[in-house]
Amino acid sequence: MKVSIAACAVASVAAFVQQPAGSSSALFSAKDELVELAESNPDFLGKKIGFYDPLGLADADFYGLGNDGWIGFLRHSEIKHGRVAMAGFLGFCAQCTPLVSGPHKILPYSGYVPGCTPQEQWDNIPLYGKLQIFVLIGMLESYGEGAGSPEGYVHYTKGGKPGYYPPIKGNAFGQIQFDLFDPLGWFPKNKTPEQLARGTKAEINNGRLAMIGLLGLLSESATPGSVPLLSGFASFPKYTGNVMIPFETDFTLF
Repeated sequence: MKVSIAACAVASVAAFVQQPAGSSSALFSAKDELVELAESNPDFLGKKIGFYDPLGLADADFYGLGNDGWIGFLRHSEIKHGRVAMAGFLGFCAQCTPLVSGPHKILPYSGYVPGCTPQEQWDNIPLYGKLQIFVLIGMLESYGEGAGSPEGYVHYTKGGKPGYYPPIKGNAFGQIQFDLFDPLGWFPKNKTPEQLARGTKAEINNGRLAMIGLLGLLSESATPGSVPLLSGFASFPKYTGNVMIPFETDFTLF
């Protein structure tokens, strides 16, 4: 509950309209614009509560970024956490299905055990496999923060667009053949400003819901009955470990 409250407190500080990379306008960070943009969001907070910042984060200045840079950091952080939560929520649901957690003719990793919960599936992955996952995440994260100086990239704390991930296709000596966003090229390229604004708001709102949803799944799994909406599912996966300690069951390379 404390985490959910904190998430809500931070969530509404974020503004909701994408900003062209490289602009130093205060549109995405000024306090008065934050209020206006927050109230224009069609979600519950925007319609019923308006600008919601009980911790006063919109007036803060951390890490020496200045207030504008700090708000850019908050916006980017919310978008990124929302994306991870959406992937995590769908991943949790997928890993509960027999298609993923059931028997496999070709084992997905060494030491695979069928019939495990999503958290136990992670525990069973050898440490080498876990380290590969973290290295890949670190590489993508560093590129998203401007490593390699992608063309036209401006950091979100310096006037850049929060949530923006630079194109990665063609990098690594041409070995990467797709972008991280829309790798199959299904989405239209020439969206109107109204469509972009609507898409940004939808992503933020879906991300907020996913953060709450994923915390609910993990809470019910760790403490049965803690989420009444899920406690009625007799087959809901239970987990006695600690998801906040990802290497709890494996500190060796062998």
